[in-house]
Amino acid sequence: MPRRSSVWSHYQPLKCRGTLLSSTDAQSRKFCAGTDWTGNDLKEIALSLVASLKACAKTKDLCHGIRLHTHIRTTGLLEKSIHLGNSLISMYAKCGALTKAQQVLEELPIRDVVSWNALIAGYVQQGQAHESFTCYECMRRSDGLVPDAITYSCILKACGITKEVEKGIQIHDEILYRRLLGKNVVLGTALVDMYAKCGKLRKARHVLDDLPIRDAICWNALIAGHISQGQGAEALDCYDHMQRDGVFADAVTYACVLKACGITRVVHRGKQIHDEVVSQGLLSKSLVLGNALVDMYAKCGLLTEAREALIELPVRDVVSWSALIAGFTQQGQAKEALACFQQMRREGISPNAITYTCILKAYGITEEVEGGKRIHDEIVSKGLLQKHVELGSALIDMYSKCGILTIARQVLDKLPVRDLVSWSALIVGYAQRGQAEQALDCFQRMRREGFAPDLVSWNALIVGFAQQGKAENAFRCFQWMQGEGVSPNAVTFTCMLNACSHSGLVNEGQTYFEDMMKKYGIVPNIEHHTCMIDLFGRAGHFDKAMGIFKKLPSYDHPPIWSSLMDACRNWGNVKLGRLVFDKAVQLDQHDAAAYACMAEIYADAGMQEDAKKIEAMKLKMLLASSSEIHGG
Repeated sequence: MPRRSSVWSHYQPLKCRGTLLSSTDAQSRKFCAGTDWTGNDLKEIALSLVASLKACAKTKDLCHGIRLHTHIRTTGLLEKSIHLGNSLISMYAKCGALTKAQQVLEELPIRDVVSWNALIAGYVQQGQAHESFTCYECMRRSDGLVPDAITYSCILKACGITKEVEKGIQIHDEILYRRLLGKNVVLGTALVDMYAKCGKLRKARHVLDDLPIRDAICWNALIAGHISQGQGAEALDCYDHMQRDGVFADAVTYACVLKACGITRVVHRGKQIHDEVVSQGLLSKSLVLGNALVDMYAKCGLLTEAREALIELPVRDVVSWSALIAGFTQQGQAKEALACFQQMRREGISPNAITYTCILKAYGITEEVEGGKRIHDEIVSKGLLQKHVELGSALIDMYSKCGILTIARQVLDKLPVRDLVSWSALIVGYAQRGQAEQALDCFQRMRREGFAPDLVSWNALIVGFAQQGKAENAFRCFQWMQGEGVSPNAVTFTCMLNACSHSGLVNEGQTYFEDMMKKYGIVPNIEHHTCMIDLFGRAGHFDKAMGIFKKLPSYDHPPIWSSLMDACRNWGNVKLGRLVFDKAVQLDQHDAAAYACMAEIYADAGMQEDAKKIEAMKLKMLLASSSEIHGG
């Protein structure tokens, strides 16, 4: 048939070799010999070949699929069975051989919407959304075919990949005009998923609410969309609505909801989900779900539970270990992170970019520059810096925290791509070492190289001064930032409150805390409340610290207890210190810092016997921890 579009003109005829069919049945022998066959013979042979092609697609056996194709071509079957041709396209598409799939479609004497759907679906499954759009247009313009629900579902998925919401809206309008939704859950889910991936979550919810039938898959699409936007509370709200709808959650739902619990740090909900997952026996069937469980506990700061969840997994991978390692580094427990890293390697699991990023942070915390250099060498040898910008930032941060700012600057200069995060890492490094002039110089150089600084950059500069107790510099940056039209966010106020806390500026801290609500409309989160507790605790104002504490919606936030413990140690408050210690170890019995702090409180108060008891408890905990992590 003549070529009807230039899209296909560059494809060459398919060249295959090899033979097929050692079958001894009468029909196959007659067929292979070129003998005439009846309609029934043709039908049975075609069905047999279709079944074989489906098997090749399922097992991704491209070699056998090519042999089948060779046999089909040499016998001229494609001219007599469109079903066989469509199965051939589908086989190649599912095996990832999309050029061959497209060549088969080009050679078909007759093609229908099923032929095109097989190719379009293949492109979408391989993430090649733009190619799927091209096929879609050719199908409509060249062949004059009308899309069906499967076509639309595939194209909507492609719109979600490319974030082309306008094209998705056009498809939506066509679907409504043709009244295709009806009870087609797959098509409805595709619409919800497209809007969710494009960030149009309100529209996604409207579509879902209008569906006559809602299942777990369409709810999962909406919940995942909220999570991708960092909207953990909204994701949990969708989950609650889903339950009220009487729709049963599956492993994907639970994994998404656990992520939402990690984002919002609503640990009691996470524990409820954990219990449901265990009761249904899902952990043995889904590694993704197990990893989400470890990640949830780690993000909530419950590292004992995170470690136990990891140990209980039937299979552990780099994602499982990275989630736990990230949790330890986020809580500043670098030695525990490094111990997990070594155990992961002993289990034969290779690190990925996320693992390396966390471990570099751990070496930065411990200031073990030699360990950091070894990781640097590994990253370079694997060529990871070219693919992962975040590793460059992590290296700069590690060298900066180790005080090796010359190397940190060299790493920045050699990066194939520099972004605001990598610049900010060096700015923070200078500020943390008290090199304010160099920090500002780096800040100005970043601007000269074409980076108009955003809120992340300003916060980086402020946090550097705050951590060094240089409150006046932080205050000036706060004013400078606003003078350039950049409004502070919740992170900025965390930095400002930390600056006040480290400098003992109680009144100033109270002013910033009040202003963030009254002037900027920012609702204080758990970090802000923790900063205020730390501010009052450092100043010895335990009544004010406990006043903030009692207003908290949840006490499952380890940094709160750590701040109170430090304050009790600094001011010799034995009674409150013991109460805080008991709660801290209840949350995380492996919190070595809590044991050390309580022992010091007792020792400073002259209560040596009590101090020895705490030290004994600490030793017992460490031995138990070592046994667990090594599977003993």
